[in-house]
Amino acid sequence: IVIAIIGILAAIAIPQFDAIEKGGITRVQSGVKNAADAQEAYYVDYRAYANNRNPLDSYGLSSTQGVTLTVFGNNDAYTLVSYHESGGRTYTISGRGGLLESN
Repeated sequence: IVIAIIGILAAIAIPQFDAIEKGGITRVQSGVKNAADAQEAYYVDYRAYANNRNPLDSYGLSSTQGVTLTVFGNNDAYTLVSYHESGGRTYTISGRGGLLESN
């Protein structure tokens, strides 16, 4: 009986862990795409990309709960790295003049 109860509880819990992981991945992707939009808007005004997150807040960058976003930028290009621990993955976008590469 105890083994059956443990099996039932495991069958209920495993899909929940998958949903949490997928939610984290979605948050990471959404956060980094939002940051890319903010970088492009910043570039229109300054003809350079922001090299940290702070100036992007006034260009529509919003915080996503649990997501760590790192911003790198210079005059020609930018890289955005986003991570959420429940997703367990890092999502990166690099951009240059509106052209994006992601992985």
